[in-house]
Amino acid sequence: MKFSEIVNLLGDAVTNHSLTANPDYDPDISGVAPLDAATIGTLSYIEGAKFASYVSQTEASALILPLDEKLQVLALERGIVWLASPEPRLLFAKAIAIFYQPYRPTPSIHQSAVIHPTAKIGSDVYIGAHVVIQPGVEIGNNAIIHPNVVIYPDAKIGDRTTLHANCTIQERTRIGADCVIHSGAVIGAEGFGFVPTRSGWFKMEQSGYTVLEDGVEVGCNSAIDRPAVGETRVGRNTKIDNLVQIGHGGQIGNGCAIAGQVGLAGGVKVGNRVILAGQVGVANQVKIGDGAIASAQTGIHNNIAPGEIVSGSPAISHKLYLKVAAIYNRLPDMYQTLKQLQRQLGEK
Repeated sequence: MKFSEIVNLLGDAVTNHSLTANPDYDPDISGVAPLDAATIGTLSYIEGAKFASYVSQTEASALILPLDEKLQVLALERGIVWLASPEPRLLFAKAIAIFYQPYRPTPSIHQSAVIHPTAKIGSDVYIGAHVVIQPGVEIGNNAIIHPNVVIYPDAKIGDRTTLHANCTIQERTRIGADCVIHSGAVIGAEGFGFVPTRSGWFKMEQSGYTVLEDGVEVGCNSAIDRPAVGETRVGRNTKIDNLVQIGHGGQIGNGCAIAGQVGLAGGVKVGNRVILAGQVGVANQVKIGDGAIASAQTGIHNNIAPGEIVSGSPAISHKLYLKVAAIYNRLPDMYQTLKQLQRQLGEK
């Protein structure tokens, strides 16, 4: 594929490109690659000026650059054609889609699939080998159900949603349109509900619903539990990484990003556009405001205000955390100084 073809396919996403400076140089581009592994014929990207040295080192034939004239001139001096955008990473993501499309099987129903006669299956659906679809299930149009998926009674799956191999959708689950559930994930399993009594734990049945709104993606081996009553809800376009636990009754807003090994206890309320980095833990009934960010391994035990950035366990302001972290390395010296002062005072 010619570089000029990529420019045309990306269209309005491109702010500027090198063909305006050198229209005669239009190399063949065969694929995309990370910057440090790029070879002749590949396209890569640089996110900002701090990566300028890579322009002098990379073997890529084409680069996606920020709106930085110095980087653009440097690329041309090395014979590298370029595209420019205020969001280079986003433009690179769009470029990847030119060269790669996820596997999408042809609509069909495998002969080994077990589908209850009361289930409603939409048009142009793919159902793979050994899928089990139980009574009262509804599957939307153009859905993809990969092999070994089990869908419990009364679950509803929206249009164009993909369920990857070996995930499980339990009863009273509602999954919207354009969702992706990856392998090993369990959506709608019983929440951890037990009442302490003198004779032991009394099991509280989990009769509620689990709702995933349109555009939600859930990573491998994650679990989103249904509550005793009411619903657990994940808002539109929220993206959930692998190995995430969302407890019963949780309410997750729209457009959130939840990284691997995050654990949310029951009843947690997360606002819109919240980012929870890896291994963040959130205690029962905590509320996290819109736009808040928690850095990796943060332990959140109290409510977080909208827009706040927190770190540490227990969570504190990220700015304060950085100051505390800077002092941490000095503690041994500070301790020795304290002992010396104590000895001096003791001598007096």
